[in-house]
Amino acid sequence: MLEKIFEKLLWNSRFITILPVIFGLVGSFVMFIVASYDIIKVLLYAWQYLILGDHSIDLHSDAVGLIIGAIDLYLMALVFFIFSFGIYELFISEIEEMRTSKQARVLEVHSLDQLKDKIGKVIVMVLVVNFFQRVLHAKFATPLEMTYLALSILALCLGLYFLHKSANH
Repeated sequence: MLEKIFEKLLWNSRFITILPVIFGLVGSFVMFIVASYDIIKVLLYAWQYLILGDHSIDLHSDAVGLIIGAIDLYLMALVFFIFSFGIYELFISEIEEMRTSKQARVLEVHSLDQLKDKIGKVIVMVLVVNFFQRVLHAKFATPLEMTYLALSILALCLGLYFLHKSANH
């Protein structure tokens, strides 16, 4: 009798995982909103520069930086989104709506390893975008610095190649 009560309590304790699901979704929504706000700022900068003729801002540098930052935030929001769906699917319940949707493959998770792989791939893309954002604002003065840039781009390309190749095995 005591064993059955304990097993039921243990089994129902899985519902505590609803917390990371809820807060992951909230974090995802917040990041989507902040990234969208950054895109709206780019539109306002473009309006200010092109229509109002205010050339005191550096439209190219500011716009590109904000857009790349927004892409970075969108990708991070997707990490939280995929994480929330995966945790819910693995620990709480299968989502019936996903069975009828064509987009279900992106969010469908059958194991912890599969969730880890999906999140890992998105995180790699976040790092690629973050690298691009940092390189955009870097100043290269010596040939050695340019060589380091070329080697880092080569390493990035190799990493993406092997990531893609491992997905097709």
